[in-house]
Amino acid sequence: MTRPIRTALTIAGSDSGGGAGIQADLKTFAALGVYGTSAITAITAQNTVGVTAAQALSADLVTAQIEAVASDIHVHATKTGMLATAAIVEAVAAAISELELPLVVVDPVMLAKSGDRLLDDDAVTAVVRELLPRAYLVTPNIPEAEVLSGLRISSLDDAKAAARKIVELGASAVVVKGGHAEGEDLVDLLFDGRTFVELHTPRIHTRNTHGTGCTFAAAAAARLALGDSLLDAVTHAQAYVAGAIRHGLSIGHGHGPLDHFWRTAVQS
Repeated sequence: MTRPIRTALTIAGSDSGGGAGIQADLKTFAALGVYGTSAITAITAQNTVGVTAAQALSADLVTAQIEAVASDIHVHATKTGMLATAAIVEAVAAAISELELPLVVVDPVMLAKSGDRLLDDDAVTAVVRELLPRAYLVTPNIPEAEVLSGLRISSLDDAKAAARKIVELGASAVVVKGGHAEGEDLVDLLFDGRTFVELHTPRIHTRNTHGTGCTFAAAAAARLALGDSLLDAVTHAQAYVAGAIRHGLSIGHGHGPLDHFWRTAVQS
């Protein structure tokens, strides 16, 4: 019997080092048994150490890529990553609405692992105004949640307040990832507008964490494409990322990448 094909579309920037962005998203989709499609928003010269150059594509070209995919291939879930400029954010939001792209997972990429800025101030405003209201799930880390909510986060209660604010801005649900918090117990906080769920996992001490944010959001989108509930998708994403970090690859001179294929779709 032929296995039904499930697809996901990632709209994000490239990473020439391969550990983050479009490359990480497509690896994650493949590892989880989802056919990945993509629309590239920006080209970055990037490796495990940092970003040395970046060039955003035109908003029209980004739209054309999305339309090319959606007009030919049925999309089961959508994931956004680095969007670079306000014009691209607005174009992506418009395409999501016009093409009725489903199950939109927004990874509000603002900084690279190296600390390089990937989203300008006007683009942040556009994300809040145009993209959050179209999001099924938003996956900020703590610094990103602070920017989106305008609140300082130094405790789990602060994270809950920020999550409430992000949902008030229009998102259907949010998971505030706890990797930047202190402590050996890492807590990803999921809020669906009604209920908070704390997802706990042991902290893994390693430098090989390049691409964790992209991978988490892509994994959640893949599991949603496969038919998981919101809670199951986020739970699976956390477990998949933890395993990928645990099996991380010691390559390069900076933050090494995750091993996206530590577990295949057959084993998921």
